[in-house]
Order: sequence, then C-alpha cells, then structure tokens
Amino acid sequence: MPVPDPRAAVYVISVAAELTGLHPQTLRTYERMGLITPGRTGGGGRRYSLHDIELLRQIADLTAAGIGIEGVRRILDLENRVAALAARNEELVAELEATREALRAALSGRRAPASDNKLPAVRRPEPGMSMVVWRRTP
Repeated sequence: MPVPDPRAAVYVISVAAELTGLHPQTLRTYERMGLITPGRTGGGGRRYSLHDIELLRQIADLTAAGIGIEGVRRILDLENRVAALAARNEELVAELEATREALRAALSGRRAPASDNKLPAVRRPEPGMSMVVWRRTP
C-alpha cells in the first residue's frame, strides 16, 4: 500500500482535532490567525495534511509551554527561515563542488563535459598571472 504524501490534505477537521488534542474551533482560530493553512475541498471543507497535523502539535506544545501566539508565530517563522537557508546552503555547496571540479579539470588540461562545465573558457595560468573565475547564469 503506497504511503500518502505528508502534504496531501486528507484529514477532516474533526479527525485533525482528535489527532492533535485540540478543539476544532482552535484549529479554525489558528487558521484565521495565519498559523496554518489547511487545504480545501471543492465545497469549501477544510482538509488537513500530516504536515498540518505535526505543525498543530508543535503549536500546541509551544502554547502549553507558556509561549504566546505571537511568540509561536515568530518561532515558526524563524524555523521556516532556517529550513530555507539550510536548503539554499546545500545548493551552494553542490554548486561550489561542481565549480571546484570544473576548475580542477580546466587546470589539469582535461576537458570536463560541456554540460558539466560551470566555468568560462579557462587557460592554464602562466606564472605571475592572475585567474578570475565567475559563474555563468543559466
């Protein structure tokens, strides 16, 4: 049996409330406040995903620890920023490694495949000569 996508909105509000231990009205309030955005059916009914359920549990844990809603909002925003920065960092590390490999290939005299080449045409530098490397934009 295939595992559903964690972002697939499949749980009705009563099930989401039961899974999180929150009252359905609390879920509606969190939606009005912008803390959560459940999916909608064609008729307008709310549908929550597993990701939404986990987010609601996190909100419940934070509020139970005495953190106010604005504090929760700030924490969630900061966590989203950290996740985005981590993803961007991974992209940059991969790009840096590809650029280093292309530079090694160019300096060793072998040619990297054209599709892998992240560098402009590079000549082997002569002693005392500087080399400038830049990234091509796609």
